[in-house]
Amino acid sequence: MNFDLTAEQKMIRKLMRDFAEGEVAPGADERDRTKRFPKEIFEKMADLNLMGLPFPEEYGGGGADTISFAIVVEELSRVCASTGITYSAHISLGCAPIYLFGTEEQKQKYLIPLCQGKTLGAFGLTEPGAGSDAGGTRTKAVKKGDTWVINGSKCFITNASYAKFVSLTALTGEKEITAFIVPTDAEGFTVVDSYHKMGLHSSNTTELVLENVKVTDREILGERGKGYKQFLITLDGGRIGIGAMAVGIAQGAYELALQYAKERVQFGQKISKFQAIQHKLADMAMEIELARLMVYKAAWLKDQGRKFTKEASMCKLYASEVAMRVCNQAVQIHGGYGYMHDYKVERFFRDAKLTEIGEGTSEIQRNIIAREIGC
Repeated sequence: MNFDLTAEQKMIRKLMRDFAEGEVAPGADERDRTKRFPKEIFEKMADLNLMGLPFPEEYGGGGADTISFAIVVEELSRVCASTGITYSAHISLGCAPIYLFGTEEQKQKYLIPLCQGKTLGAFGLTEPGAGSDAGGTRTKAVKKGDTWVINGSKCFITNASYAKFVSLTALTGEKEITAFIVPTDAEGFTVVDSYHKMGLHSSNTTELVLENVKVTDREILGERGKGYKQFLITLDGGRIGIGAMAVGIAQGAYELALQYAKERVQFGQKISKFQAIQHKLADMAMEIELARLMVYKAAWLKDQGRKFTKEASMCKLYASEVAMRVCNQAVQIHGGYGYMHDYKVERFFRDAKLTEIGEGTSEIQRNIIAREIGC
């Protein structure tokens, strides 16, 4: 397996580095303070044909691969993790299930506008009583004549305030979970944006409330009763996105710490000359590189059509824990300034924590890895 980037992947990395530094980074701190969602950034990304990057051109996508998707998420997250998670969720949770399991009619109706950036993608699985235990879904869809009537709620849903429709799960029988594509403007569908979060302040995280929301068989995503399995497959791909997001956060925090260490003078010399600081930075650089390679490996396996469940969990688990360690040390290297908003690393530290929780907690990832290795 060769991880030399292709010419196209290098081009995408350069494009995204320039875009992230020119369009995303300048307002990141202010958006974090004001909790403003950067809708204009995603409009510009749509103009660059990035909102459907890994999907076929026939659906308005860019025809790129999963490694390219990971590069985009990393470069965005390197300067603003809120932007990174918004994009990652749009692609891996919003677009992917429709591409993987949707009918041709559904792809024409829903996937094309997603890839064109005319709406953001969202995915409703988690419920107040069904987090790690995703099989504990309580939202119900009852068939009445030609329609399904859905009642229930979802929580911690990314992008729903800016989504015209959401793919979500509901019980359609005893222990039978089915996925539906539900318009957010349907009667009885309410999106509640009222969370006060630790980090990722300029990403959109919502609750969904469904009260007698009506859809038809044409809105069933995939086969009836296969929703749980479909969403587990979706989460495998989503974990590559979270892994890439974690690598980006870690890279950004490391670069800030390295720059600060080369400028900060204590005891008559730059603190980068002290071995204690050098060892911290060396460990950070090493772990980031290892995490990036794990993300690329999982992405490469996915692109080869090979099984990647174990590698997706490994890259997500390792990269998220690396991000927390790196951000912690970046704050430490900054000393008292690291605790202050103006030095950015405290934002990276707060944002990194979600990577250990979203798309399956670290504990769930270890369960998956243990299962995959035959325990």
